[in-house]
Amino acid sequence: MQICRSKQAMRDCVAEWRAEGQRVALVPTMGALHRGHLTLCERARDWLDAHGGGRLVASIFVNPTQFGPNEDLATYPRDEENDLRLLRQIGADAAFLPSVQDIYRPGAQTMVDVTGLSRMLMGRLRPGHFRGVATVVTKLFNIVGPDAAAFGEKDYQQLTVIRQMVADLDMPVAIIGVPTVREEDGLAMSSRNLRLTPQDRAAAPILARALDRAQAMVQAGSPLGAIRRELRALIAAEPRAEVRSIDIRDAADLSRIVTIDRPVVILLAVRFGTVLLIDQRVAHP
Repeated sequence: MQICRSKQAMRDCVAEWRAEGQRVALVPTMGALHRGHLTLCERARDWLDAHGGGRLVASIFVNPTQFGPNEDLATYPRDEENDLRLLRQIGADAAFLPSVQDIYRPGAQTMVDVTGLSRMLMGRLRPGHFRGVATVVTKLFNIVGPDAAAFGEKDYQQLTVIRQMVADLDMPVAIIGVPTVREEDGLAMSSRNLRLTPQDRAAAPILARALDRAQAMVQAGSPLGAIRRELRALIAAEPRAEVRSIDIRDAADLSRIVTIDRPVVILLAVRFGTVLLIDQRVAHP
């Protein structure tokens, strides 16, 4: 596995592969890798295999522009040695680990903003977050030049923002959405889980149980308001959980709905102590 610590090193690596006629798939991460990230890599490899083979790149970059002033940039978990070990185990062809200074040059003024999708839902709770995401993903696409890139459905709004951005800006990148990978007790895998206290970790599976209940109610034809009330009551019954948002939206474009007559996505944002967890479930009536 090649380790590229600068934009130029990454571009040189990809140029060699392109000269050999290889396709390239990218898995962007912020490190602290777990089985969810490795599943993204596996699905990206599957895409390559289905298109005649190619090379897999995983990027590890804790992106400062997607963190707010009071968020956890400084304490975000980092474990480069273990990340590289895991990437070698799954057979990644390259790891891209740029510095902040290499990605964001001094005096840079340009940002990428998917205006509508970035200002709703989690975008209201974290202003500027999705602008930071869209900007760094655009930069990674420009540096690596992948044919495909894999993103998890757990960050459903992020996935929707990236799909919109790729379509709007005519980026020649296939976006692979990968279903959420969960722990045995249902908790969605996330690097942020490492920051949960033992008590909060024990409480956090309430999110998966609430989503199970909501999915059953959608399938049973329950009205929208009843599902929201049930979700709020279930989560509020867990004293360590602080509900930040509960939303049920059109699964295709996150638009508001009045009745459930098409696939919907149930989106939760709940704080446990200092850690904000998100989870989601697509449900069909």
